[in-house]
Amino acid sequence: MELRFDSGQQFQVNAVESIARLFDGQGRIETSMRYVREAGGFVASPNRLGLTDSALLRNLQETQKLNGITPSSSLEDGWIEQEIETAEGRRTVKFPNFSVEMETGTGKTYVYIRTALELNRRYGFRRFIIVVPSIAIKEGVTKTFEITRKHFQELYGNLPYKFYPYDSANLTQVRQFSASPNVEFMIMTLDSFNKAMTAEGKGNVIRRSTDRLQGATPIHIVQASRPILVLDEPQNMESEKSIAALAALNPLLALRYSATHRRPYNLVYRLTPAEAYRDGLVKKIEVASVLKESDANLPYIRVNSILTKGHTLAASLTVNKLMKSGAVKQTEIRVKSGDNLRPKTNLPEYEEFVVDEISTSRVVFGNGIELAVGGSQGADKEALFEAQIRYTVEEHFRKQRRLRDRGIKVLSLFFVDRVDNYASPEGIIRRYFTQAFNELRKNYSDWADLTAEEVQASYFAFTKKKGGQVELEDSASGESKKDEEAYDLIMKDKERLLSFGTKEAFIFSHSALREGWDNPNVFQICTLHQTTSEIRKRQEVGRGVRLAVTQTGERAHDPEVNVLTVVANQSYEDYVRQLQEEIREEYGEGVELPPKPPNARRAVTVLLRKEYLLKPEFKELWEKIKRRTRYYVTIDSERVVREAVAEVDKLQIRTPKIVISKAELRIDDDGDFEAYLESKAKTVLDLAGRYPLPNLVELMEYLLEHTTPQVRLSRKTLVEIFLRTANKKAAIDNPFEFASEVVRVLKEQLADHLVNGIQYEKIEDWYEMSRLDAQIAPAWEGYVVPAEHSVYDHVLFDSEIERKFVEDLERMREVKMYIKLPSWFEVDTPVGKYNPDWAIVWEWRDTHGELAGKPLLYLVSETKGATIDKLRSDERRKVLCGEKHFEGALGTRYKLVQNASELP
Repeated sequence: MELRFDSGQQFQVNAVESIARLFDGQGRIETSMRYVREAGGFVASPNRLGLTDSALLRNLQETQKLNGITPSSSLEDGWIEQEIETAEGRRTVKFPNFSVEMETGTGKTYVYIRTALELNRRYGFRRFIIVVPSIAIKEGVTKTFEITRKHFQELYGNLPYKFYPYDSANLTQVRQFSASPNVEFMIMTLDSFNKAMTAEGKGNVIRRSTDRLQGATPIHIVQASRPILVLDEPQNMESEKSIAALAALNPLLALRYSATHRRPYNLVYRLTPAEAYRDGLVKKIEVASVLKESDANLPYIRVNSILTKGHTLAASLTVNKLMKSGAVKQTEIRVKSGDNLRPKTNLPEYEEFVVDEISTSRVVFGNGIELAVGGSQGADKEALFEAQIRYTVEEHFRKQRRLRDRGIKVLSLFFVDRVDNYASPEGIIRRYFTQAFNELRKNYSDWADLTAEEVQASYFAFTKKKGGQVELEDSASGESKKDEEAYDLIMKDKERLLSFGTKEAFIFSHSALREGWDNPNVFQICTLHQTTSEIRKRQEVGRGVRLAVTQTGERAHDPEVNVLTVVANQSYEDYVRQLQEEIREEYGEGVELPPKPPNARRAVTVLLRKEYLLKPEFKELWEKIKRRTRYYVTIDSERVVREAVAEVDKLQIRTPKIVISKAELRIDDDGDFEAYLESKAKTVLDLAGRYPLPNLVELMEYLLEHTTPQVRLSRKTLVEIFLRTANKKAAIDNPFEFASEVVRVLKEQLADHLVNGIQYEKIEDWYEMSRLDAQIAPAWEGYVVPAEHSVYDHVLFDSEIERKFVEDLERMREVKMYIKLPSWFEVDTPVGKYNPDWAIVWEWRDTHGELAGKPLLYLVSETKGATIDKLRSDERRKVLCGEKHFEGALGTRYKLVQNASELP
């Protein structure tokens, strides 16, 4: 299998463009070699930043405004300033940081690789270090580089670039990183360079001088290159030691990518969980709660003894307690009447446990639970594990049977509480899995000839201890050839794991997989640990929220396919509350939350009313909407040029220049030099006009070929824009910057002209009514509206706007019949596939509610929470295309509405 990548996903393009826009006005860095004494050899042109702080701030603020982010008042919050050790002694370095926030599963790694290549194409930046917090993430990043190489070579015209994980045993990498004229990516864990040299000569290899580099110190060679740092999961790099380590690389700047920034240094772009959910960029989540009926999964409490102190009674209890380390341990506490157990345990599960009464023999809580001395309550862990595993295996079998014909292999991921519970031959998790698999496979023919051993794979960082006990370690390799093969399959060979050619489908791991690994075809996550685990819910679900992939390597966008089931051993209410609290904690109180995950144990069967399909009005409705179309676009070149020239004339193009600032060196009391700035940067050499004009057209054409795949503008059109613009001096002074700005203007102009000039015509192809499913799955209680006038007996909704719309349709006497159009009902547009919302049969009535005697109206409706001028540009363009498809080509009424009262 070869994974396919879509270069036109607008949210990813926007993220790339947002970072690239920060450096508008930056002159291009051309390749040259120079000898650098501290690097011990020749260094290809290091990265350099030619913008003043004020220009960089202006670009940042403009980009933030475009992305709906409150503009930064200054760059100061995003700067890191540290004293570092260099070949010439200690000195202070200062570098800016910029943050991109993208929801887990939306292609963060893809985006930052593409961003780096875009920065090279526009500005000539060549040195990038990807810094990751763990070996697992390093493996994941390396894998992404491998599987995207062909895609990026096609996108960037075979631009030569190299990538490699840093290896302290192969320091020639460091020399290559510095001296190569090409784009270089070095992938490093923070631990590989965060240990400074001690007086005893201990520290990271990268900080030691070595004969292999003619006596140079590797980190000094890196410093001379002025790398751009790309920080993956930077919330794990916030300690003083980590910040000092990053600064020690002497970076030009740092780009920070995460779904959960602890501190968003100069936030440039944001894609929130709600946006990712609403736009169908990630799987929907459902929660299957597995509980012990008798105690509703109440947390563990044991009454050890009753204590007498003076005239009052107290009790000694053993409870689960969240420790400062993040671990949960059983701990003895003392309580008296009136005490709430939540603050004593630091766990929300104990919120309802307030000590109401203590007698000489028992403790009574305010929620009605009584425990005698020696008594305990809490979930039976083994029984819960058995039920969770059985439910997950059966859900896996059911989904695989449903999705096999779509070419999708289903994976299930089990998070275990202790390695020994799985890795040991008699471990309860292994035993219960084998038992459930053998019992259930008989009902599913595809699994009947497979054994439980064949379908499992596991990744643990473990080793054998005395007595055969298996314990978790920091190592990333197993203890046998089989362990290594499983590790390679899970961590390095994602395509093979996704293929029907491999039998492994059930993956077992500890928390080592919580960051740095995911798989698009994980459809079940079974959490076999304490409900009070320190592992965060967002980390858990993040391993499986990416959209599923077919056997051809393409993403499946069907929302009925993309559902992740979390099988948890806690109540549905508690799980959802914790998940939403984590999102609020990470994004702040004002953030729009995605809809809460539905309860998978409360499924609703949504059935097609086949008799409705036989009604004449529905047949007529389908006849009016079923035809497929093709489109052609007429572009008014003269208008494009005219409007582009008007915009280009307004461009403010900054010229490249050399600046100088003056500082006085003073000696402090310790005899050290300190620099005191006497003047701000002043231009001493203006480089305007030093670029030959013929390069301008070639550069513009090259850029346009790679940034406007829908329409190729001719050299003639580009030259015409240049000849007409009053901004010719800017083009001559800084042709590359001018070309970049013209491309940006033309991309926006062309996108609108494509839609404005589009025309649809019917073709001899249509959507068959027989494709309507007899039963819709999945559907959940609380996420469907019972419906009388719909073709289905319930209507699924994805937002509060849709829920209200359906309820209003059901109350309106004019609505005779309607259908929420399935996800496969699509209209082709130049900006992507468009799936309209509703098709409605409207019955005209007068002001008294009586039939007006007019013919039935058949219309297609689109529900949005805003008017068309307030929609995001890609949404607005799809709606306009939808109107031209239905009204222009099919002669069917089409309308964008915010609520049902705006119909018809």
